Amino acid sequence: MKINKTYAVFGLGRYGAAVARELVENGMEVIAVDTDQKIVNDAAAYLPVCKCADVTDAEVIERLGIGNIDTVIVCMAGNLEASVMAITLSKEAGVKTVIAKCANEMHQRILLRVGADQVVFPENESGIRLAKNLLSSGFVDMLSLSQDVSIVEIGVKAEWCGKNLIELNLRKKYGINIVALKRHGRVSVDVNPEELLDSEATLIVIANTARLARLK
Repeated sequence: MKINKTYAVFGLGRYGAAVARELVENGMEVIAVDTDQKIVNDAAAYLPVCKCADVTDAEVIERLGIGNIDTVIVCMAGNLEASVMAITLSKEAGVKTVIAKCANEMHQRILLRVGADQVVFPENESGIRLAKNLLSSGFVDMLSLSQDVSIVEIGVKAEWCGKNLIELNLRKKYGINIVALKRHGRVSVDVNPEELLDSEATLIVIANTARLARLK
């Protein structure tokens, strides 16, 4: 049984390199790919699996075993055609989740139409933040306040439903501090600890980043 998710990062510019490096530093299995041999050589210093290859070629996708990867991150916003091909081939290979970096809203619509499951704008989402959100699987969103502390939106787990915050005692169990409750798009900072939680609620918490893995 596979414990950790596997990732492939296509394009090792500043954004792609940041995503790949953050994932690797957190113990994830990552295949990093770029068409520039010099970039690949430089990235090999911190990325264990780094290949120089053309991911717009179906044979390359097959040879790299991309069909066995859980999530592909396409970081080639400067080349729309290459991004489209990489997304299409990844989906055809059976990749469940493909995330693509885009240059503008028009490209966003195109990339979503050809199969991207999520599209990110680099000016709005840093590569490190994207990687942290991927690592925090099961969390709705994550924003680092510092190297050690993050604000995280956590969906209510099935075993928490029907219980209140006093019963759950999440601060003692997980070291998290609940600052707000989100329901139907509305955020309330006046959290009633005796209110019963349900699956439609989201907890907004501040926590030590290293301890968040206990919540996965």
